[in-house]
Amino acid sequence: MGHLDHATFGWLTPALSYAMASIGAALGLRCTVRALATSGRSRRNWLFTAASAIGTGIWTMHFVAMLGFGVTGTDIRYDVPLTLLSLLVAMVVVGAGVFVVGYSRDRSRALLIGGLTTGLGVASMHYLGMAALRLHGTVAYDPLLVALSVTIAVVAATAALWAALNIRTPGAVALASLVMGAAVSSMHYTGMLAVGVRVAPSGSELSGATVMQFIFPLAVGLGSYLFLTSAFVALSPAARERVEDAAERAPAAMAP
Repeated sequence: MGHLDHATFGWLTPALSYAMASIGAALGLRCTVRALATSGRSRRNWLFTAASAIGTGIWTMHFVAMLGFGVTGTDIRYDVPLTLLSLLVAMVVVGAGVFVVGYSRDRSRALLIGGLTTGLGVASMHYLGMAALRLHGTVAYDPLLVALSVTIAVVAATAALWAALNIRTPGAVALASLVMGAAVSSMHYTGMLAVGVRVAPSGSELSGATVMQFIFPLAVGLGSYLFLTSAFVALSPAARERVEDAAERAPAAMAP
């Protein structure tokens, strides 16, 4: 069995991946809160933004963490189409869960369906990303730890959607996003603990892209998207602020 190192750069990649997960969760929760305060096209647009933020944050967390992953005795490459598919799955399935919560009249049922859908989507993203791994050897998984990681993903997703429905203040959203970031990171590293690699040394060239050729630039790009979208959401007035602004302008408009 090859020795697995989950932090070849020390605490840098775990800390940065946690930050990405927390930022994505915070942005997604704020967008969902905004969506629930609106209707029509505005609600749909906020929910799309929430889904892309959460999905992007989770995917970026996973692959930033994978920057620090190494196996003694073999190089590592990533299958590009499968890696991109894992990003698409993350956004689509998380989007399904967010839209269930955003449009359902029965909140309890929405939480159950949305949490299960989103959690399974997070887990699917993780294991699709792992399926994109290319190395000299074979990869095996501990079924119990895999089941535990999927359970953590479902619980974390349900908790995040509950927070979106019940938390309104920025401070509470920030606290919930930190908890969500910790839960998603826990799911990732639980899934990684399930991994075992039997190395088969070979002189043949591995297919796929190296982590610095593909994963790093993409993670940086998506991380930039999260930061820019966070700035947009922070500067965009909430529904309550627009109502208050309209109320202040009304008397001035009616004055002769």
